[in-house]
Amino acid sequence: MNEQIKAYIEKYPDETIAMFTDLRKLIYDSVSVAIEEALWAKLPSFNNGEKFVRLIPFKDHINIEAAAIINHKEKLSGYKITPKGMLQIYVEQVIPNDILKQIFVETLEG
Repeated sequence: MNEQIKAYIEKYPDETIAMFTDLRKLIYDSVSVAIEEALWAKLPSFNNGEKFVRLIPFKDHINIEAAAIINHKEKLSGYKITPKGMLQIYVEQVIPNDILKQIFVETLEG
């Protein structure tokens, strides 16, 4: 994990860090392209050129910013999608791995 991102997420509760780590691994497991991870505007970002996924941690949830989320809105009915199109997953919710894999592929490879 990028050292800047590692330092950034250390201030969050263990549950949020665990979810962040799981989501980060899911990004890498989902795509076949090279991913560059870095802080962008102080937010953990996973980039393939101009294409990106951002994992934005909070104390009790993580927002996922990815262009393809809107294409899967109906499959994510149990989760909140913010007005800016970010998917919000709370620590007590199950991560929708299969849908997120599709979202990550469409966003980073599409």
